Amino acid sequence: MTTDPFPVLETKRLVLREVTNEDAKDILNYLSDKEVMKYYGLEPFKSINDALDEISWYQSIQKNKTGIRWGITSKDQGIVIGSCGFHKIESQHFRAEIGFELSKDQWGKGIAFEAVAAIISHGYEHMNLQRVEALIEPPNQSSQKLVEKLGFVREGLLRSYEFSCGKFDDLYMYSLLKQDYDKMNSGSQKDV
Repeated sequence: MTTDPFPVLETKRLVLREVTNEDAKDILNYLSDKEVMKYYGLEPFKSINDALDEISWYQSIQKNKTGIRWGITSKDQGIVIGSCGFHKIESQHFRAEIGFELSKDQWGKGIAFEAVAAIISHGYEHMNLQRVEALIEPPNQSSQKLVEKLGFVREGLLRSYEFSCGKFDDLYMYSLLKQDYDKMNSGSQKDV
């Protein structure tokens, strides 16, 4: 049985690659931060085992073809400073949900935008997606701004949609359709 190699994506400043157990310390470093985890749906990580469990989840969703998660690394450092990817892939409906997080010391540098733009491009060009969704808590304005900058449209509010960290959370449903993505990208190429 052959498995497809993990798709490594490269941008101007970043390499998006497979996360391995060797990255557990880096993942623990940022997922133990209360601010990074504020809208993640989990409590801040406390041990290396929490990070290894997260990596195991990344591996399981890829093995089961329900998702793929890339480690975000900067070309100059090579360490994992965040992750992004697709989960809840519904092949028969040509859709997937995105998720992303970034180490707090990397916030405000356009890194999350660069990484998420790369995976969205990969999703439409190589994974045959028609629809990419983002579910974002209303107070998480920075993630809302990021997806809106990428062309996502807010479709509505899903009330008490998710139960995490002992409470029910409302989530905004955002989507980006392939035809909207294609239209945005053909327009940007004309301007060049």
